[in-house]
Amino acid sequence: MHQSLEYYLYPMPVDMRKSFYTLSGIVHESMNQDVRDGGVFIFINRRGNIMKILHMEYAGMVIYHKKLDSGRFRLPPFDEHTSSLSMPWNELMMMVESVKLRSEKLKKRS
Repeated sequence: MHQSLEYYLYPMPVDMRKSFYTLSGIVHESMNQDVRDGGVFIFINRRGNIMKILHMEYAGMVIYHKKLDSGRFRLPPFDEHTSSLSMPWNELMMMVESVKLRSEKLKKRS
Protein backbone atom coordinates (compact mmCIF):
# COMPACT_ATOMS: atom_id res chain seq x y z
CA MET A 1 0.00 0.00 0.00
CA HIS A 2 1.10 3.50 -0.64
CA GLN A 3 0.47 7.06 0.46
CA SER A 4 -1.03 8.04 -2.90
CA LEU A 5 -3.96 5.61 -2.57
CA GLU A 6 -7.39 6.53 -1.22
CA TYR A 7 -8.26 4.90 2.15
CA TYR A 8 -11.81 4.35 3.38
CA LEU A 9 -12.87 3.11 6.80
CA TYR A 10 -16.21 1.34 7.06
CA PRO A 11 -17.44 2.65 10.43
CA MET A 12 -19.80 -0.22 11.29
CA PRO A 13 -18.58 -3.46 12.91
CA VAL A 14 -18.01 -6.27 10.41
CA ASP A 15 -18.13 -10.04 10.89
CA MET A 16 -14.51 -11.07 10.27
CA ARG A 17 -15.60 -14.36 8.69
CA LYS A 18 -16.40 -12.30 5.58
CA SER A 19 -13.95 -12.61 2.73
CA PHE A 20 -13.28 -11.11 -0.71
CA TYR A 21 -16.74 -11.12 -2.26
CA THR A 22 -18.81 -10.28 0.81
CA LEU A 23 -16.44 -7.42 1.76
CA SER A 24 -16.60 -6.23 -1.87
CA GLY A 25 -20.39 -6.30 -1.51
CA ILE A 26 -20.16 -3.99 1.53
CA VAL A 27 -17.88 -1.67 -0.45
CA HIS A 28 -20.40 -1.55 -3.30
CA GLU A 29 -23.73 -1.59 -1.45
CA SER A 30 -22.97 0.28 1.80
CA MET A 31 -19.98 2.48 0.95
CA ASN A 32 -21.11 3.34 -2.61
CA GLN A 33 -17.63 2.57 -3.96
CA ASP A 34 -16.11 0.02 -6.33
CA VAL A 35 -13.12 -1.97 -5.07
CA ARG A 36 -11.86 -2.15 -8.69
CA ASP A 37 -11.32 1.63 -8.68
CA GLY A 38 -8.15 1.16 -6.61
CA GLY A 39 -9.27 2.32 -3.16
CA VAL A 40 -8.22 0.64 0.06
CA PHE A 41 -11.12 -0.42 2.30
CA ILE A 42 -10.71 -0.92 6.04
CA PHE A 43 -13.02 -3.05 8.20
CA ILE A 44 -12.98 -3.55 11.98
CA ASN A 45 -14.82 -6.15 14.05
CA ARG A 46 -17.21 -5.33 16.93
CA ARG A 47 -14.56 -5.87 19.63
CA GLY A 48 -12.14 -3.59 17.78
CA ASN A 49 -9.26 -6.06 17.88
CA ILE A 50 -9.35 -7.38 14.30
CA MET A 51 -8.84 -5.37 11.13
CA LYS A 52 -9.20 -6.47 7.52
CA ILE A 53 -8.06 -4.31 4.64
CA LEU A 54 -9.38 -5.04 1.14
CA HIS A 55 -7.52 -3.73 -1.90
CA MET A 56 -7.47 -4.47 -5.63
CA GLU A 57 -3.94 -4.86 -6.95
CA TYR A 58 -2.81 -5.44 -10.54
CA ALA A 59 -3.28 -9.22 -10.37
CA GLY A 60 -6.41 -9.39 -8.19
CA MET A 61 -7.90 -8.63 -4.79
CA VAL A 62 -5.83 -8.79 -1.62
CA ILE A 63 -6.94 -8.95 2.02
CA TYR A 64 -4.61 -7.87 4.79
CA HIS A 65 -5.66 -9.24 8.17
CA LYS A 66 -4.39 -8.03 11.54
CA LYS A 67 -5.46 -9.45 14.89
CA LEU A 68 -4.26 -7.82 18.10
CA ASP A 69 -3.15 -10.02 20.99
CA SER A 70 -4.47 -7.37 23.36
CA GLY A 71 -6.02 -3.92 23.11
CA ARG A 72 -8.20 -2.33 20.45
CA PHE A 73 -7.64 -0.24 17.35
CA ARG A 74 -8.13 3.46 18.07
CA LEU A 75 -10.70 4.63 15.53
CA PRO A 76 -10.86 8.27 14.44
CA PRO A 77 -14.00 10.22 15.36
CA PHE A 78 -16.79 9.91 12.80
CA ASP A 79 -20.47 10.73 12.29
CA GLU A 80 -22.65 7.73 13.19
CA HIS A 81 -24.66 8.19 10.00
CA THR A 82 -21.71 8.07 7.61
CA SER A 83 -21.26 5.02 5.40
CA SER A 84 -17.56 5.57 4.74
CA LEU A 85 -14.79 7.64 6.29
CA SER A 86 -12.04 8.78 3.94
CA MET A 87 -8.62 8.97 5.59
CA PRO A 88 -5.02 9.61 4.56
CA TRP A 89 -2.26 6.99 4.86
CA ASN A 90 -0.75 8.53 7.98
CA GLU A 91 -4.12 8.41 9.79
CA LEU A 92 -4.44 4.71 8.96
CA MET A 93 -0.94 4.15 10.33
CA MET A 94 -1.80 6.05 13.53
CA MET A 95 -4.93 3.92 13.90
CA VAL A 96 -2.91 0.71 13.50
CA GLU A 97 -0.01 1.79 15.71
CA SER A 98 -1.78 3.63 18.55
CA VAL A 99 -3.68 0.73 20.02
CA LYS A 100 -5.78 1.34 23.13
CA LEU A 101 -4.75 -1.20 25.73
CA ARG A 102 -7.49 -2.79 27.76
CA SER A 103 -7.13 -2.69 31.49
CA GLU A 104 -6.74 -6.22 32.75
CA LYS A 105 -8.55 -7.01 35.97
CA LEU A 106 -6.38 -8.72 38.52
CA LYS A 107 -7.66 -12.11 39.54
CA LYS A 108 -7.41 -13.07 43.19
CA ARG A 109 -5.63 -16.30 43.88
CA SER A 110 -7.24 -18.63 46.38
